[in-house]
Amino acid sequence: MADLDRIDINILRILQTDGRLTNAELALRVNVSAPTCHRRTQRLFEEGYITGVHAQIAPKPVGLGAVVMVGVVLDRSTPESFEAFEQAVIKLKQVLDCNLVAGDFDYLLKIRVRDMSDFNKLHGKQLIALPGVRQTRTFFVMKEVKDSAPLPF
Repeated sequence: MADLDRIDINILRILQTDGRLTNAELALRVNVSAPTCHRRTQRLFEEGYITGVHAQIAPKPVGLGAVVMVGVVLDRSTPESFEAFEQAVIKLKQVLDCNLVAGDFDYLLKIRVRDMSDFNKLHGKQLIALPGVRQTRTFFVMKEVKDSAPLPF
């Protein structure tokens, strides 16, 4: 973050909360000219500070109201087994997040499905068949208190 000045940080902060702003609207909010804002925003994309802009879809109306967290333990802790697992889990569209973690699990997955029955099918056919999976521990989310919060800067 050393290369970012106050204007860059304001651009990032504002785009996190409203990615639909036009360049002109964004420029007004960060108090720079539209061409300057455009150049800075393009640089933020090119340098990897911004990785994309997308719509945040409400899960329940599209039939994906259940969130499940799954802790995964692999049978071996080798770079090859991690790589095989990661390449396979990336292909599962229901897995929203996959993180290598320290602690009781090797990976923690965040999964979105219709309901418990939908998860049961996914678990029985795909999750336990992923490469190297020795054990899974499943946690059904009862209430999402905070999800997809902006980065705190």
